[in-house]
Amino acid sequence: MLRNLKFTVAALAVSALLPAVATAQTVLTMSSWVPPSHSLTVTLAAWGAEIEKATNGRVKFQMLPKAPAAAPGTFDAVKDGLVDVSYVTASYLPARHILPKLPELPGGGATAEINSVAYWRIHEKFLAKAGEYKGVKLIGVFTHGPGQMFNTKKPIDSVDDLAGMKIRTGGGVAEEMARALGASAFVKPAPESYELLSSGVADGTFFPLESIVSFKLDKVVKYATIFPGGFYGSAFGFFMNEDKFNKLSKQDQDAIMSISGEKLARMFGKSWDVADAKGLEVMKAAGVQILPATPALVAGVKQRAAVLEQEWVKAANAKGVDGAKVLVEFREEVKRVAAGK
Repeated sequence: MLRNLKFTVAALAVSALLPAVATAQTVLTMSSWVPPSHSLTVTLAAWGAEIEKATNGRVKFQMLPKAPAAAPGTFDAVKDGLVDVSYVTASYLPARHILPKLPELPGGGATAEINSVAYWRIHEKFLAKAGEYKGVKLIGVFTHGPGQMFNTKKPIDSVDDLAGMKIRTGGGVAEEMARALGASAFVKPAPESYELLSSGVADGTFFPLESIVSFKLDKVVKYATIFPGGFYGSAFGFFMNEDKFNKLSKQDQDAIMSISGEKLARMFGKSWDVADAKGLEVMKAAGVQILPATPALVAGVKQRAAVLEQEWVKAANAKGVDGAKVLVEFREEVKRVAAGK
C-alpha cells in the first residue's frame, strides 16, 4: 500500500508539471522611442504578433510603456538587457554605424519599401562582415521614406535659399547634407521637433513626409520642398539582445528569422509608405505650400552630394568594404527592387 501511495504521489507530481511544460513561453520586452501611433511602433507590435503566431505562442512580446533609454542609447539598452528588442536610427550613433550611411545618401529610391529591401540585400551581401552590429542579434535593417525639407520661413528654390537657415536633423547624412547646402545644421531627436520649430530655435527640419503627422508639424510648417528620392534617407537597425536570442530553441530562432531580414524590411517599408501618403494629405489639408524641387535645386544638391559619396567610399574602404563597388551595387539593387525583382 505504501508503495502504491508513493507511486500515486509521484504520478501526481509529474502530472502537475505537464501543463506548465505545455504552456511554457518566453516573454520578451520591446520598446519604441516614438509615439504609440507612429508607424514604427505599430509595425514593431505587428512584427511581435507575427512571431507569437509563428512560434505557436511560445515566444511573446511585451511592449514597455516607456523606452528605458533616450533614442541614441537604444543600442546599448538592448545590448545590456534593459530591453530585449528595439531599433535605432543608425545616424544617432555615427561613431559606431558608418556603413549605414549608404542608403542615406540623396536621390535613393522612390519609396521606403524599395530602399529598405535594397538596403537589406546589400547589407547582407557586403556590409554585415564589418560587424557594426556586434553585441546584439541583428534582426533586420530598413529605411524611412525619402527625406524631404520642411521650413517655416520661405520657399526653397535653390541652394542659396538655405544659407544660414537653422535646420534640425537626426544626424548622419541629413546633417551633413544640410551643412553642405549652406544651412546651420544641428542634431536633435525627432520628438523634439515641434518645440524647436514653434519656438524658432529651428527654421526647418529634414524629415520623411510621415513625420508631419507623427510630430504634429502641420501646425508649424509652412513650406515643404519635395526632392525626387529624397534629400537624404535614414537607416535603421532592428535587433534583439544576443543572450536572449541564443537561449531560444533552434525552432524558435528559425521562426523569428523567417519573419525578419528582407520580410521585415518590406514590412517596415510598406508601413512607412502608407504613413508618408497620409502625411502628404495632412499637409495639403493644413495649407502647407508643397513645392517640387526646382531643376536648379536638384542640380545643386547633386553637386554637393558628390563629396559625401566620396567620403562614404573612403570610410567603407577603411572598414574592408569596397566602397565604390557597393555604392554602384546599391543603386542597381534599388532599380531591381523598383522593377519588382
